[in-house]
Amino acid sequence: MQIESFEVEKLHDPTGIVEGDRYEFLIGLVYDEEDELFEETDSIDVRVIFADDSKGQRIAQAHFIDRTTAKVLDFELEQEELETLLAFCQEHYKEG
Repeated sequence: MQIESFEVEKLHDPTGIVEGDRYEFLIGLVYDEEDELFEETDSIDVRVIFADDSKGQRIAQAHFIDRTTAKVLDFELEQEELETLLAFCQEHYKEG
């Protein structure tokens, strides 16, 4: 998994129900042609909701998306991928 692009936006909670801050990342990925995700589509994004609250900084939600159709792909992120995404979000969330 290689990150080729990203967008980040701070989410606003007008109700005040959600503790801390949430950021939505749309991260463009490049996968090796031999990866099973590449067999599904050659244009993959991952949508990440990054939380910064009393529980610390963490990924609250993440899923793969086919960039061309915006369809959610039925693949789980592996632990190594989650760790890579968490480190990336921690580095870039203030840009939102």
